Amino acid sequence: MKDFFKFMFASMIGFFMMAVILFFVFLGMITSMVSMMEQEQIDLSENTLLHIKLDQPILDRAPAEPFSGFNFATMQPEKKLGLNDILKNLDKAARDENIKGIYLDLTGVQAGSATLSEIRNALMKFKESGKFIIAYGEMLSQGAYYLATTADKIYLNPDGMIDFHGLAAELMFFKGTLDKLDIDMQIIRHGKYKSAVEPFMLDKMSPENREQITELIDDIWGKITGAISESRNIPVEKLNRIADSLLMQTAEDAVKYGFVDSLRYKDQILAELKTLMDIDKDDDIPSVTLTKYTLAPDPSKKRPNRRNKIAVIYALGEVVMGKGSDNAIGSENISKAVRKARTDDKVKAIVMRVNSPGGSALASDVILREVKLAAKEKPFIVSMGDVAASGGYYISCGARMIFASPSTITGSIGVLGMIPNMQKTFKDKLGITVDYAVTNKNANYLSVFRPLTPYQKQVATKSVEDVYDTFVTHVSNGRNMTWEQVDSIGQGRVWSGEDAMDIGLIDQFGGLSDAIDAAAEMAGVDNYVIKELPVQKDLIQELVEGIFGQASVDSYLKSELGENYKLYHYIKYWQNAKGVQARLPYDISVN
Repeated sequence: MKDFFKFMFASMIGFFMMAVILFFVFLGMITSMVSMMEQEQIDLSENTLLHIKLDQPILDRAPAEPFSGFNFATMQPEKKLGLNDILKNLDKAARDENIKGIYLDLTGVQAGSATLSEIRNALMKFKESGKFIIAYGEMLSQGAYYLATTADKIYLNPDGMIDFHGLAAELMFFKGTLDKLDIDMQIIRHGKYKSAVEPFMLDKMSPENREQITELIDDIWGKITGAISESRNIPVEKLNRIADSLLMQTAEDAVKYGFVDSLRYKDQILAELKTLMDIDKDDDIPSVTLTKYTLAPDPSKKRPNRRNKIAVIYALGEVVMGKGSDNAIGSENISKAVRKARTDDKVKAIVMRVNSPGGSALASDVILREVKLAAKEKPFIVSMGDVAASGGYYISCGARMIFASPSTITGSIGVLGMIPNMQKTFKDKLGITVDYAVTNKNANYLSVFRPLTPYQKQVATKSVEDVYDTFVTHVSNGRNMTWEQVDSIGQGRVWSGEDAMDIGLIDQFGGLSDAIDAAAEMAGVDNYVIKELPVQKDLIQELVEGIFGQASVDSYLKSELGENYKLYHYIKYWQNAKGVQARLPYDISVN
């Protein structure tokens, strides 16, 4: 009995001490997050350098949820910037007399091709102010180098290199795994190019899918090489020859082929920056990071007229039923945001930023209804990001005007449905059989434990065909085209923004800033404030959901899985997908 009490009290003391430690760890996390989110406006000194380092994934709109940027390795919050913040900061810096120039520190860049194009265009516009841009890197990816070519001078570490080999689309196929598990994936689709189902039915790309993907990445690569050629005065043919032969192997090769101006170490870069800024070599360089610069006041923007608002609605991620999240387009949240902007008399125009591979056809239709209602009353413009395809295009086609980058992935006007038949899996692999008692002939319709009957497959096929017809009709009405014209460019075919312009799926090339400018012009306002929707939750809400909800789990998985998180997310999506889907099969990023 004496030993029992001894161990009991020892366990109680241990539990108490652990609780105290966890309390102080949690308190530290909360304190650091609050301080990060409640920073006051900063004042810059004259002759300040804007230091841009894009080593975090760039989203269209950074989530307010504090755990999304929490580094579980260092137990410190890391403030993320959205593309909207980056574009605002570059525009502000061009007009800020305190900003002398930009130092592009580009060792790591994580963004899609259209996002890179928007940032690059903003950097080129910054140069019109007459201020300098210096770019430096130790290992430059193709995306990083694409941005670096905006600089007056590009420098590379003497032991560094530039990755330059062209673009490749790698698709993963699961049919072999399904065959081993005796899973029969029953697939119904409309559109020979609707390749979202191919990983479950083939072991390689179909000829149609290979055709569309090859044309897509050729278009994106053409835009990248064209911009590099213009900035560095290197013929496109030579750029492709360098990529084909993998000639960019060393830092010396980068100088030899004109990709960089010189090889330098970091201290030499700092010395040149001091010279450009007329700073004594023994003095420190006054600098501000892009994140910190968000807190600097706009030096020349006139006092906004708060009676005039442009609503910017962020529709980011897969389209799903329900509320969604910062990274998922919920039919409830986005339709509510559109409705709120429509009924607000102070909102003079609406811009919806769409970055989505699609998803639920029903959820897309719910959102489109609100888009159409709003477009009847106010200027409604869609700005497409890296991807606005399938369900992402579905929710966009009712806008008065659509902006996209030449590198945007769009179209994919098609629908699909997948019903796994796992009867053999359970019986042959696990020895499990399933029997039924039903009230009606088709009460077990869409069961995963048995194959569809011919009649049930006929019903499912009609459902898919009806959704496709509805999709095409919406695009036909929204884009002022005949049903037959839309069908001819539909069939699930994916298009680049460049081709989308030629076939009438978009109206203008441009990014989010261009769409906002056009919306303001259509509304006849030149002095306004931006109202971002959906409204992000306050700190307490986010902390509670971050601690006890999915956000913290996803943040941890992202940090642990890295690039492999995409595969986890892909499988998780299809595991939870319900109903007929209008979904793009893959994500493309420029590396």
